[in-house]
Amino acid sequence: MLDGAAGKHITLDVHLGAVEGPAPLVLYAHGFNGFKDWGNGDLMARYFTDAGLHFLKFNFSHNGTTPAQQEAFADLEAFGHNNFTKQLFDLRQVTDWICSSRFPFRDRVDTGNIILIGHSMGGGTSILYASEDSRISQLITWAAIGAATTPWGKWNEEKMRQWREQGVAYYTNSRTGQDLPLYYQLYEDFCRHTSRLDIQRAAREIRVPWLICHGREDTAVACEVAVQLHSLSPVSGLCLLDSGHTFGRTHPWTEDYFNRDTVQLLEKTILHIKAHIR
Repeated sequence: MLDGAAGKHITLDVHLGAVEGPAPLVLYAHGFNGFKDWGNGDLMARYFTDAGLHFLKFNFSHNGTTPAQQEAFADLEAFGHNNFTKQLFDLRQVTDWICSSRFPFRDRVDTGNIILIGHSMGGGTSILYASEDSRISQLITWAAIGAATTPWGKWNEEKMRQWREQGVAYYTNSRTGQDLPLYYQLYEDFCRHTSRLDIQRAAREIRVPWLICHGREDTAVACEVAVQLHSLSPVSGLCLLDSGHTFGRTHPWTEDYFNRDTVQLLEKTILHIKAHIR
């Protein structure tokens, strides 16, 4: 567990591949309404460790989970106060830890090969972060957003006015049925850091190998977003799959295997990683 933004904790798991000597490490950033174990994160980790890679998944400090309840939105105040700059802070905390003498697996990890994978909102955050931190050697995004305006970017003028006046709006989690608070600070943070949180600007500045994966049937983030991001970056590759926003994963996922869509995503991701190891 690490110290995250604004005094909250980052919970994390490190899964080591069965390899001799230092090996690359995959760092996974979950999406909005997500957490590190959403859709059976341990099973996902196994695909990477079986391929000779190490895998680290973590909960953003303000994703609404707690160290005691890592698969439930138990801290709604934290969820409501989440924003992109806090997530960038958390990613730096995790990366600093991996590269420090405090990291207990330092002799097992090749810190010259830290591969960042982000899904959905975590994908957008990962694009921003990879444009800032040269320690990231590869970037892979799964169904990444193209603007740091989740979820208020599609709200009309009246709803934005009510949000400003009331200081809070509510977002219903379709899986849990919870009404999750979103405080107006999310919009204010975006306005204070507009340039830093410009995902399209960041996409143009990516200088490491980048694989953009997206589902053609994605109804949460349109496939055209991936095409646009790809057009902005000369170092990116585009992989469009016949799948939806979560590439076949749901939560909870209790099977000890994934379906075709998820396996296809993981196989293409691992092939790309291995082809671009420094």
